[in-house]
Order: sequence, then C-alpha cells, then structure tokens
Amino acid sequence: MIVRSYSLAMLLPLILAGGLAAQPRQDRQDARQTKPKPDHENVKYGPHERNVLDLWLARSKQGEPTPLVLYIHGGGFRAGDKSSLSPAVLKNCLDAGYSVAAINYRLTNTAPAPAAYLDCGRALQFLRANAQKWNLDKTRVASTGGSAGAGTSLWLAFHDDLADPKSEDPIARESTRLTCVVVDDGQSSYDPRFAEKIGIPRPNFERHDFFLPFYGITKEEIDTPKAYRRYEEFAPITHLTADDPPAMLNYSYRNEDVTEKTSLGLIVHHPKFGIALKQEMDKLGIECIVQYAGQPDAKRVGPLEFIGKHFARAKESRRQMP
Repeated sequence: MIVRSYSLAMLLPLILAGGLAAQPRQDRQDARQTKPKPDHENVKYGPHERNVLDLWLARSKQGEPTPLVLYIHGGGFRAGDKSSLSPAVLKNCLDAGYSVAAINYRLTNTAPAPAAYLDCGRALQFLRANAQKWNLDKTRVASTGGSAGAGTSLWLAFHDDLADPKSEDPIARESTRLTCVVVDDGQSSYDPRFAEKIGIPRPNFERHDFFLPFYGITKEEIDTPKAYRRYEEFAPITHLTADDPPAMLNYSYRNEDVTEKTSLGLIVHHPKFGIALKQEMDKLGIECIVQYAGQPDAKRVGPLEFIGKHFARAKESRRQMP
C-alpha cells in the first residue's frame, strides 16, 4: 500500500469513503460535489444562536426507521461549522441508508468546556426526541468528526448518559449513549500531563491557541488544582468504562517520536492518543481500531464498514430482547 501525505480536509472524504488512496480520481470528483440541500436546515435544538443542525434523511427501506450518523465539526473549539461536512461523506452515508445530522455548537469565544460537549449531547437528545417525526432509529446512532469533533464524539461515547429521567423537559429525558464512534485525528485527552505520559513531552497542548480558552483558565493556572480538575473532567479517556461503545480512530499523521522539531499539528493530533486509548479499551474488552499513516499493517477497515457492523449488531440485539 502506498501511503501519501494528506491534509485532514483531504483525508476525511477518503477515509469515510472506504479507505486511503482508494479510487483517487473518483474521490476527487466526490470531494468537488455540491452537497444536496438538507431535508431540514438550521433546525434549532437549543437557545443559543449556534444551537442549530442540518438533517439529511436517508431513503427508508419498507418504511423502517433509519440509523443516524452525527457529524461534529472540528476547529479547535474556536472556529468551524457544520458546513465542513464533506459531500463524499454525506453521499456515502445516505447511500448506505444512514441519515446524517451535522451539528453546530457554542465556541470558546462564548463559553469554555464543557459547553461544546453539552450542546452536542443536547442535539443528540433533540434528534432522539423527534425520532418518530423524522423516522429515525434512536437505538442506532454513531458519531463522527475530526479533531475537536473527534474529541467531542469520544467524550459523549464514554461519559455517563446525560439523560435526566426526572426532567420536566422531554428532550432532556432522552439518552446520549452512542452505538459506536468513528473519528479522525482525535484526542483521547487534552491533558498535557497525559500527553507527556504517553510520549509527547511538555510543553504540548499548552502551546496551542485552543488550550486556555477551552479550559477557561489563564497561563498562570496551567499547573494548578483548578486546571487539573478540568483536564480530567474534559478528557474522554477519564470516563471510559466497560459498558461504552466501540471506537475507530483514524490519523492522517505517522506514529513518530516527538522531538523539538515536531510540528504542533502532529503534537496535538498524534496517533499516540489513539494507541493509548486502544490499550485501555482492550483491557475492558471493547473493540477499538486505530489506523494511522505509514502503519505497517496494510489491511485497513473502512469506517462505513465499521459503523455498519455495529448498527447490524445493535439491530440484532434489539431483535433478541424478550
């Protein structure tokens, strides 16, 4: 297998289309496609102006509810929006029979973590609350995204269910649990101490512009109990337990040693974050696939293959329930 160098924007459509360097000419054509207009556009799921989502509905087979794939955009929690959903990603999901929701959330110029996490959780609850209206299968939901969208997807996957069964708000009573996650250049933690522990010396995350606004701290507070509490709470891996869903993590970077010459892009999107997560998920018996550029094993699993397998298992498990 020939491994080329791709930016994340180039890589996302290729990865979710079924593998690196597969049918490159067709992939380039897909990347230039214009996305079809959402069936429901800028749907409000919360009070903030960025609490909106776009929803594309897949064709239903014999009227059956369709599974749902969430797209959570990247941008360091400081920028980006739902329009970055790739036409190729959207097409492949819809062709597979999966409806797609692309979510906007509050950025750190408005509120630090966990605002983005909670917004995306609320969007998922909103979609489940309206599942019957849109013919969605609320028992089969996957989440995807790159960088900040990856970290958010992982946090939702591993955090305890945000549902509040006693809430007077019917949306808040809905679950935030996921069937599986497929993410790109994702961080299992944004804790600079964790990064150092897995082989990324400090300073690491604290060098990036996203860091202080994300945590809502000052430079002087980086190594204080206040910051440590936030590092732990907002790290997906902190919340990992045996009942959490399977995950696939794809990286556009190589698993290289970090030196003083290593780019900041690699430091904050290093495959080591996925490898460290896989080690913990393996201990718990949860499937975790980590794929990165230059990986010796040429056999790769396509993200839609991964999602499809776990959607099928979820459907079968539901069928076997008494």
